[in-house]
Amino acid sequence: MVSLTNQFLIAMPSLADPNFFRSVTLICQHNADGALGIVINRPTNLSMGEILQQMDIDADNTQRQNEKVYHGGPVQNERGFILHDGDQTWSSSLAVSDELSLTTSRDILEALAQDRGPNRCLVALGYAGWGSGQLEDELSQNAWLNGPADYGIVFETPAEHRWNRAAQHLGVDLDRLSSQTGHA
Repeated sequence: MVSLTNQFLIAMPSLADPNFFRSVTLICQHNADGALGIVINRPTNLSMGEILQQMDIDADNTQRQNEKVYHGGPVQNERGFILHDGDQTWSSSLAVSDELSLTTSRDILEALAQDRGPNRCLVALGYAGWGSGQLEDELSQNAWLNGPADYGIVFETPAEHRWNRAAQHLGVDLDRLSSQTGHA
């Protein structure tokens, strides 16, 4: 099995599932048991300040209060996931690569509220999950493009441009793809 950890899944234009239509998902873990990813281009109406306030974390001075919170996927929508750079360690982190981690513990939110957290982060509610073999099956049905993640797209590209930019990163022009797919 080839692991897709630290790769983008880019929804093909024909993928109609409303949870993933025109989405870009960063795969954070992929093994024989399945896959876990965070959708990186679906901002919600919630801000980081609102999340911190709901969790009773003092955020009066944080520079991050106005940052958008993302809809990370349809699984566990009430649970927070933070994609971030840096080498700091937190209570519950999963290394995606040498430069990127996914953290779910409160301590990173407290650090962010005090402007001592990672330099770049994306806060999401929920995640995208696939059972054993499910993602591979979807790939074989041409539901997704996949390729190496680019953290500039995750952290620096406006959310509304991430789908096209992620495909361009792979050398694909989504406007030129046919909705008709076949298998050779």
